Amino acid sequence: MKSSPAEKLFDGFNYIFLTVLMVITLYPCIYVLMASVSDPMEMYRGSKFLLWPRGFSLSNYVAVFNNRMIWVGYKNTIIYVAASLIISVTATVTAAYCLSREYLLGKNIMIFLIVFTMYFPGGLIPTYLIVDKLNLVNTPWAILLPTAINTYNFIVTLSYFRSLPNSLEEAAKIDGASDYKILSSIMLPLAKPITAVISLYTMVGMWNNYFTPMIYLHNPNLYPLQLVLRQILIQNDTSMLGTSAQSDVASAYLENIKYATVVVATVPILCVYPFLQKYFIKGVMIGAIKE
Repeated sequence: MKSSPAEKLFDGFNYIFLTVLMVITLYPCIYVLMASVSDPMEMYRGSKFLLWPRGFSLSNYVAVFNNRMIWVGYKNTIIYVAASLIISVTATVTAAYCLSREYLLGKNIMIFLIVFTMYFPGGLIPTYLIVDKLNLVNTPWAILLPTAINTYNFIVTLSYFRSLPNSLEEAAKIDGASDYKILSSIMLPLAKPITAVISLYTMVGMWNNYFTPMIYLHNPNLYPLQLVLRQILIQNDTSMLGTSAQSDVASAYLENIKYATVVVATVPILCVYPFLQKYFIKGVMIGAIKE
């Protein structure tokens, strides 16, 4: 079918608009990447517009990787992500499965109380007081336990378990299987798609999380990578890089080191995300349709 002039004009406008939008979105990423591999003095003397490296240099990355706090942040982030996956996925799957059973007394009240927190959270100050009373402040548990169950992940998982036929559980009970056996041998293998989805949500959320550690952690040796990055960028804490700004030239070096720090902190999740995008899209619809 031939397009009319109006349709061609509309398509052309869309291409131009999307191209401009793509450039606006990509340029900050390109700038940070190019600045991170540029010579600081060339950056200091050149214009602010940047599309390719100026005086290619890896000295910025050498300075970053020589920084002890970067490695401490990486180690802590990996530990937090792994622990969060175990705790959050286990708690979410077991809670969603139990509350998806029609015969469980009071399940509607429990579901209502969980969903209620999604719209009316307790607030930062009451939550902090509770965490403090439990002596969890300045410990890894402060960022693992309060966020163990994400309400959205719980709702999606609950919908998925509800979409599974009840006949599977009835047949297993006739054969003498216990509730634990049904969950571990029948439901969990069938729940691999939804388990993968909430695992990805949890992993990305914990990797990018800086606000919760900023509230509850005061020991720099417990800081995750994103909080180390925030200390360097937002608070201009150049002491973490083992140097301080004494002149404009030193400031130029520090700026380039900050760009390299941003790349080091974000590249791992950026490399993984494109391969996991399909699971994120699938997670929007999974369990939404019951046939």
